[in-house]
Amino acid sequence: MGIISWIFLGLIAGALAKFIMPGKDPSGCMVTAVIGIVGGMIGGYLGTFVGLGKIESFDLGGIFIATMGAIVLLIIYRLVMKKKS
Repeated sequence: MGIISWIFLGLIAGALAKFIMPGKDPSGCMVTAVIGIVGGMIGGYLGTFVGLGKIESFDLGGIFIATMGAIVLLIIYRLVMKKKS
């Protein structure tokens, strides 16, 4: 996948993750894209590890895996921020 596809997939996955898990998280278009892209990497790694597959194309499976990874990233972020305060 090209960089434009990763950014677009990241925006969709980050927005879906924030929609599923609303709360006080960093917001903005760029932060949402970064959360989605990093979530896609996490989801791709975890998906490969458990046998769900990789994110190789822009399809529903890739969006699902990236969104699950973004949700994992938001959970980790909230746990770290909770311990800091």
